[in-house]
Amino acid sequence: MSHRISSNDGVQGTEVTNSASLQYHSEAPYIHKVGIPPKQNLLQEFTATLKETFFADDPIRQFKDQPLSRKFIIGIQSVFPILEWGRHYNLTKFKGDLIAGLTIASLCIPQDIGYAKLANLAPHYGLYSSFVPPLIYAFMGSSRDIAIGPVAVVSLLLGTLLRDEIDPDIHPHEYRRLAFTATFFAGITQVMLGFFRLGFLIDFLSHAAVVGFMAGAAITIALQQLKGLLGIKKFTKKTDIVSVMRSVWSTVDHGWNWQTIVIGVTFLAFLLLAKYIGKKNRELFWVPAIAPLISVILSTFFVYITQVDKQHVAIVGNIKKGVNPSSVKEIFFTGTYLAKGFKIGVVAGMIALTEAIAIGRTFATMKDYQIDGNKEMVALGIMNVVGSMTSCYVATGSFSRSAVNYMAGCHTAVSNIVMSCVVLLTLALITPLFKYTPNAILASIIISAVVGLIDIEAVILIWKIDKFDFAACMGAFFGVVFVSVEIGLLIAVSISFAKILLQVTRPRTAILGKLPRTTVYRNILQYPEATKVPGVLIVRVDSAIYFSNSNYIRERILRWLGDEEEYLKQNHQPRIQYLIVEMSPVTEIDTGGIHALEDLHKSLQKRDIQLVLANPGPVVIDKLHASKFIDLIGEDKIFLTVADAVMTCAPKTEQA
Repeated sequence: MSHRISSNDGVQGTEVTNSASLQYHSEAPYIHKVGIPPKQNLLQEFTATLKETFFADDPIRQFKDQPLSRKFIIGIQSVFPILEWGRHYNLTKFKGDLIAGLTIASLCIPQDIGYAKLANLAPHYGLYSSFVPPLIYAFMGSSRDIAIGPVAVVSLLLGTLLRDEIDPDIHPHEYRRLAFTATFFAGITQVMLGFFRLGFLIDFLSHAAVVGFMAGAAITIALQQLKGLLGIKKFTKKTDIVSVMRSVWSTVDHGWNWQTIVIGVTFLAFLLLAKYIGKKNRELFWVPAIAPLISVILSTFFVYITQVDKQHVAIVGNIKKGVNPSSVKEIFFTGTYLAKGFKIGVVAGMIALTEAIAIGRTFATMKDYQIDGNKEMVALGIMNVVGSMTSCYVATGSFSRSAVNYMAGCHTAVSNIVMSCVVLLTLALITPLFKYTPNAILASIIISAVVGLIDIEAVILIWKIDKFDFAACMGAFFGVVFVSVEIGLLIAVSISFAKILLQVTRPRTAILGKLPRTTVYRNILQYPEATKVPGVLIVRVDSAIYFSNSNYIRERILRWLGDEEEYLKQNHQPRIQYLIVEMSPVTEIDTGGIHALEDLHKSLQKRDIQLVLANPGPVVIDKLHASKFIDLIGEDKIFLTVADAVMTCAPKTEQA
């Protein structure tokens, strides 16, 4: 704002102005220098980095200041958590665990028989896998709610990968041996990831990719069940939707069995109705839990009294009676199948681990307790290694059973022990009763179980939040449905890595402006009311600066500068004199990043523009000093805040 004054008043006004100016400079706020962290030697720096990378949770914290005897006890308890919580176990907790264990047992028995068929194994191997692994996990696992056993996705994945190597119909013995070998290496993979604290590797499979993969696997599993649901005898061995639907419709005139369809569709409707009732009223959680066992009992009795098995209704047949036999000698430790078993085991183990850890964390959050991800991996791994030696295939946490376990009121992993005992009694006494169970019922049970893997709400939310995540989700989904499970998994992993690489190599940058009546500087796109400082361009880099993105960041800053200079020139405004780089989000910088800053400084010098840095972090400022970059631009060009930098570089503008 301008004022007209007389000549006499002009002298007085000038004196007042000069006095105010002197007062401003004399009372200017103190500008704090950027601190330099204490110098660490190479060993200290390496130790700190190693600890933060692999031991961020400080696992030896509980051993500090403890006598040797106590350290031994804590060590044993860390390996076998049951020895810790078992001391506080009581009858009240046992009642809850007993009810929960019996409930999940009624659900797991029919599911296990069906899931074994997904893995192209005999039904009793599914029951074996719900006997030994849950017992091992109960002693070594840290989750109170997870229910262990075979699951649909891993069973399908394992069956698909194994079939690619050995035909189970032609060479059933070799196929079974390869399944045990894959299970052994799945367990070894899980143990190694936990022991060497490499659990962060499973986080590379993004949530969106997992949602798409699970949904695609659910569709694939459901389509595979059309063979049993429709009574088709000759069915494709491929899993893609085109091959499956071609196989289904090519047999519509002569391959479908109407009695099988009636049985299957009737009980599928019953199971879906039970799930709906349980979803609507949480107090009736036991209805969908017990519905599969009721379906098996009723359908088996119906087939037995009507003898429709003689009218081409396929039945389960004899299920081997007795507990798990040893399979140590069955595992391939030499020969050509060793490498194949290792490859399949690593893939199946990683997927099983991803599902189990996600389930464990979900229920731990709901009950407000902590689980140790690395200990969980070791427990799951040892469980599968022992399982491979006792005729089991890959077991992991089941979301449907874990949800039932949680709602049934379980308190500890004793519910898994109860379930194992029920499965043991089933193997020892009542497996012959499943002889007349129709395959259509198993198909219905599996279809009703995998429906829950399709999370439409999650897909919609992913679309709203991040379109790239949605692309990863759909890529994994269509890869599984239209090609194969392994291709869908490959697409899921590839897109997840592509997103990481894209975010690392193309980080975000922003132009900052000053918010009115504050000394705060923010992104002008997010805050349109923020104003630019004349003669100063403020750029924020929202990422660490590495060799992979340093050139992009330098070029992007120069593009921002070029666009701004062109705009100022067209509008006849003062040129840019200072480029301030806000470095608060820059957590790390390497040699390539420092070279990029040096090149940026040289480019700015040619344009007579001064480079200024604001708020570099401790790691960054330490490396800038070590590289002599501070000497290059001057110590006085490093500021604690953007406001300090602007106040120093453009005091007249700040005063106005």
